[in-house]
Amino acid sequence: MGRLRDRITGTRYPDSGIAPLPTTGLREALLAINGQDVPFRIRHAFPKEKADLVAEWRVMEPASGSGVSRRQVELRLKIRMRFIPLQREVRTLDEQVQVTWVGDPPKLAVSRESGSGPAPRVSREWTFEKGPDGRRRKVETFRFDSRDMKDPLRNLVLEAGWTWRGVVYRF
Repeated sequence: MGRLRDRITGTRYPDSGIAPLPTTGLREALLAINGQDVPFRIRHAFPKEKADLVAEWRVMEPASGSGVSRRQVELRLKIRMRFIPLQREVRTLDEQVQVTWVGDPPKLAVSRESGSGPAPRVSREWTFEKGPDGRRRKVETFRFDSRDMKDPLRNLVLEAGWTWRGVVYRF
């Protein structure tokens, strides 16, 4: 049952033989990701978030339509991380919120979706253009993949000798 639960929650264990970093070293390493070329940011959590660090990514999909029929979707992905020093474990909770804005000027639409869990969120849009050979080809104009945020965080935690444990409920 343990392996199945680990697979469902996205739990990963570090390789054996890696000396774990202290909690402060891991926290500093995660916060240092902010200085690199990443589309998200990592910050200290607010008290109500019940976490130590939060990684956030906000993306606006390209708008479609014009005037009153204009529609734009805002995607927000949060990964809340709580350190459990005794077990050398980082417990994570993924939150995804999708908000739809309509009209010009944009107003919040009634539809709003949210969810939690380790499932990846992928969103892409393409257009068709005429290629140099005169044939139509598909060109990607927008791309959002939550793994672009989660993978670097998880890899850093594992390289630090800590366990990355996903949870599917609020901690």
